[in-house]
Amino acid sequence: MSDRARSLLVPVADPAAHAPAQAPTVAPVLPGRPDADRPQVRAPGHQPDIANGPPCPWCSTPNRPDRHYCARCAMPLAGTGEQSTAPAPWWRRLFGGRRQETPWAGDRPRLRRVFDRIGTWITAVVVVTLAVLGFVYIPDGVQNTRDHFAKRAPVSPDGIKASRSFPGHDPKLLIDKLSNTWWGPGVSEAGQGQWVEATFTEPTRLLDVIITPGVSSRANKLQESALPHRILATITTADGKTKTRDIVLDQGAGGQRRAFRVGEVTKVRFTIESAHAASAEKQVAIAEIEFFGPSSANSNS
Repeated sequence: MSDRARSLLVPVADPAAHAPAQAPTVAPVLPGRPDADRPQVRAPGHQPDIANGPPCPWCSTPNRPDRHYCARCAMPLAGTGEQSTAPAPWWRRLFGGRRQETPWAGDRPRLRRVFDRIGTWITAVVVVTLAVLGFVYIPDGVQNTRDHFAKRAPVSPDGIKASRSFPGHDPKLLIDKLSNTWWGPGVSEAGQGQWVEATFTEPTRLLDVIITPGVSSRANKLQESALPHRILATITTADGKTKTRDIVLDQGAGGQRRAFRVGEVTKVRFTIESAHAASAEKQVAIAEIEFFGPSSANSNS
């Protein structure tokens, strides 16, 4: 059995060593990118009929005298032809006629319409008007601002008189610093047209005025007289000009402050136009009139 099994074995030779692989004859490369052909620029052909024409200011190419644009670069030929030398109409020069160089494509400004030009003129007129108004009114505005924030100080008039007075109640009682004394014209009803006038020897700037209506500042005394309602203040300044202020008073007790803000005042007349609670048994009465001007402390602040 062993001999029979040995006879079935087939001898196999040892495997030979593998031969080394040969290097490729062509090295691998990445795929190439195709190159576009270069454009060929053709030079302009010679044109014998324009040899004697004026040169283009942009590319120096000669052109025919009757041309307005260059035959090569299509730019305008400045100073050529009859149309370029003729002056533009006056209305075209007035409303936007332009003589500057034509801008390149892409650099041109947006088109200006008729309404844009009208808007420009309107804007210019508004700016000029505001400048003139500012030049005229700014000084007054600055002075009004100073008056608004200025400290107040009492100012006493140098004299006072009235159109008429009730016996024992002359106009000097209006500036005696007492609220239980009063002035009255001595006529019943509203006393329309009656006046009191305060004078200042030196021109004075007045900022505020306080008027105390009635015979006293106490509320229980209001029914004893008519109370001034509307008063016309006529102000005379140092240059002789007059200004007016309408003063409207409430039907109440105590002093009532009203803005004045007038400079260089030499005289103020208060004329009664109407009154509260006027009747045939009462006369209009004013207990006190006080004036206030800028304090000297304002110049030190």
